[in-house]
Amino acid sequence: MTGTSPRIALEEWRERARAFELEIARVVIGQQRVIRLLTIAIFARGHVLLEGDVGVGKTTLLRAAARAIGGPYQRMEGSIDLMPSDLLYHAAIGADGRPRIENGPVLQQGPDLAIFFFNEINRARPQVHALLLRLMAERSVTAFNKEFGFPYLQVFADRNRLEKEETFELPAAARDRFFMEIMVETPLDREVRRELVFNPRFHNVDALISTIHADLIDFRQLDAVAEAIQASVHTSATLENYLLSLWEAIRYPGAAGIELEGVDTERLVNGGASPRGMSYLVRAARVRAWLEGRDMVVPEDLREVFVETVAHRIFLDLVYELRRDRIVRDLCEAVFDKVPTP
Repeated sequence: MTGTSPRIALEEWRERARAFELEIARVVIGQQRVIRLLTIAIFARGHVLLEGDVGVGKTTLLRAAARAIGGPYQRMEGSIDLMPSDLLYHAAIGADGRPRIENGPVLQQGPDLAIFFFNEINRARPQVHALLLRLMAERSVTAFNKEFGFPYLQVFADRNRLEKEETFELPAAARDRFFMEIMVETPLDREVRRELVFNPRFHNVDALISTIHADLIDFRQLDAVAEAIQASVHTSATLENYLLSLWEAIRYPGAAGIELEGVDTERLVNGGASPRGMSYLVRAARVRAWLEGRDMVVPEDLREVFVETVAHRIFLDLVYELRRDRIVRDLCEAVFDKVPTP
């Protein structure tokens, strides 16, 4: 960005972001909103957790995004026998009969590691989650008595929400480190479904991913671009008061007069919707406004990213946890209905 004004640079980057979305949409069809949310997270420099049924394209989407972003990429498969050390190094006996230590997936690419993709993250043990939390929060890990930094790192993960055997739910601290949790569902459009089932182009995922134009985005510049976006997109006092009212209502729904069928809203929310979570909401809303060609956040920007940035940071009374997905979504809708839009 040296030698150009932030405005000119951001206009150019907006075109790159839109080209990125179009490229991903060629191979992941019927998921325009999911692609937009993923783009927002990338330009807000936030880690992303995808959820949804098996076979809806979560892994394909993340692989396509990683290829379009470019840069060194590593992938890890979650499993019950995975240990934290497996992310950092491999121990084996060499051909000469001597023990050998080789770098694991996190360390293999060195400090230029751009994307770390953790597939089926809830199949890994809590000890692995703890290491991943450090990696996500600090972009660094300690191994061999040395600290390794990853200044460009973004973590993508997906979670198998259907199977409960040999899985470990993510702790609240780990979920909070994900900038967004995005639900990926089977497209409703009948023609899109027809394409996915009958068009051979979508049957070979490796070949499909190979058609993505690599390096559409320079991963080394993303942090600087993200900072410029946050500095150039503004919020009005009216918008800020609106957000604070949303925050109060989502944290204390009973006091806000929100009613949900079969739910005691006075005791519903135990915690969450923290200052960090709400600041993430603002970051996401600013990127959304920028992608729409505006330098001012409007209420629609908040609404479009609210569930994905805030819902997984709302912690319910244990009585309601088994129904949390439906209850939290109903709560978010009720909050927007209750709080007047400026």
